[in-house]
Amino acid sequence: MRPWRWEALLLGVVLAATAAAAQDMRRPRKLIATGWDKPDQVALKEHIRVMETQPFDGVMITVTGKRDDGRPCALRSAHSSEPWSRSWFTAAIEDLRSIRFERFTDNFITIGANPGNVDWFDDEGWAAITEHWAIAAWVAREAGFRGFHVDPEAYTKPFLQFSYAAQAQAGQHRFDEYVEKARERGRQVMAAVAREYPDAVVFSYFLNSICRGATGHEDPRRLLEGMGYGLLPAFVDGWLEAAPPTMTFVDGCESAYLYNREMQFLESAVDIKGACQELVSPANRARYRSQVQVSFGIYLDAYWNDETSRWRVQTDGTPPVRKLYENVRGALRACDEYVWVYGEKFRWWPTGNRGVRPQSWPEALPECDDALRLARDPAAFATALRERLVASGELVNLARNGDFASESIPATGDIPAADWKSGGAPAGWTTWQTEQDKGVFSWDREAGAAKVVGVVHSGCLIQRHRVTPGDTYLVQTRVRRTGGSTASIRVRWQTPAGAWTRETEDVLAPAGTPDAEGWSRITAVATVPPEVGSLVVLLGAASQRQAEDAIWYDDVEICRLHGEGLFAQPPQRFAEAPKE
Repeated sequence: MRPWRWEALLLGVVLAATAAAAQDMRRPRKLIATGWDKPDQVALKEHIRVMETQPFDGVMITVTGKRDDGRPCALRSAHSSEPWSRSWFTAAIEDLRSIRFERFTDNFITIGANPGNVDWFDDEGWAAITEHWAIAAWVAREAGFRGFHVDPEAYTKPFLQFSYAAQAQAGQHRFDEYVEKARERGRQVMAAVAREYPDAVVFSYFLNSICRGATGHEDPRRLLEGMGYGLLPAFVDGWLEAAPPTMTFVDGCESAYLYNREMQFLESAVDIKGACQELVSPANRARYRSQVQVSFGIYLDAYWNDETSRWRVQTDGTPPVRKLYENVRGALRACDEYVWVYGEKFRWWPTGNRGVRPQSWPEALPECDDALRLARDPAAFATALRERLVASGELVNLARNGDFASESIPATGDIPAADWKSGGAPAGWTTWQTEQDKGVFSWDREAGAAKVVGVVHSGCLIQRHRVTPGDTYLVQTRVRRTGGSTASIRVRWQTPAGAWTRETEDVLAPAGTPDAEGWSRITAVATVPPEVGSLVVLLGAASQRQAEDAIWYDDVEICRLHGEGLFAQPPQRFAEAPKE
């Protein structure tokens, strides 16, 4: 067998560990909460401690100011011609500044394309809209928020800010003229935003992804003219011209609400990064590629709704919450940084919205919070779940002789590959190393551990287990190293017939920081891919060039976490509260 060229892998692990000493090199993956339970600045201040117990990295909020006559002024109504005063929002800023966030790092203030009744050729009206955007950026910066969230959907008449047909002067100006004017307005508002907050994240439920059907043609305007958001790409084009390189734009791809396979997220990410740049000017495409991020929306109601709803994710017999986990995991893999989680019927925290039912999302979709936690940070969630299983006495360690305490164990019937060696290996384990290596694998009886010495290029201890696709496993071990030894875990996959498969989905993990006695932990979390029959654990060794270079492995655990019992409960149905 040649499980992998361990030398190349472990060199990468060493280099990554060196870099991580100064900087965490992991790509951030963050869940952002939004929906009908979206708080305003007052509710956020009141409920922040409860909110931060939920599995999110931040939240989208509404901000409401107070006009001089006492009437509320919501930033959601940014696309109106009414002049606003910054003084209306100073109290809101003070509320936001007083909040002490402990977990939420990426928060966004929402502005909306409401009422959307200002024509693109209305200079006076767009001067007001531009100031509204500038105020939103100012509030976000003063509050210490990551940026602001744009909802392009207009919910009040005439409902279609970005539709050519809905414009008051559509009879006087061709679509081409509106495209140029929308681009000009994009430059106008983003220049104002940049002056207030030059490194803001501008997060939209959707950008050019909503118009991807117009791509692939010599002149996409011929299709954009008839689309409800046909002027949005021109508006974004203007943003790119005015924004400094420090600003980030997020295409939230609301179209992902009913995505049901990881490949849909991956294909959509390619479209947003690739085809959708055809909707901006060639001169702005380099900016588009460097500044526009891919995100996805997850619609929680689609996992609770019954078969009568068109807004329902088809689960094909899979429990809905498990399907939620799989889809959020796929979205996080395909996105650049953010996945936003949107819900309507239920709540994550207290809300004054009477359209939201009194039950929480974890009550309506049992374990949906844990499904999000596992998708967001598998190692952290798996470690916490392991502790719960230990406390309840339910943890089952599938590793054979994982504590290396036994000299022999009963035969399992598992026939090793031709190049897996058993001589000298601890009971229950086989070994492999490159042809040029002359390493020694042994059982250190006194230490009660497996010991590896003399592996320069690549070698490993091996154990194989039959598994079922879709299950999730925690694989971990303690390890002690002396000298220049490099240790790691690799989880690999085989078909039911024993052939290696899904190599791009191998899971790798390096050793952590040693404790006072020199022991560190390696933790890997692996979900079994489709068409896989066996999980193969490799405890790796390399870089053992000197006599003092040695590795000891002990306390190996292989625990199934995501099996039939996890995320398996059905959605809970409740009697609707009577209307008051």
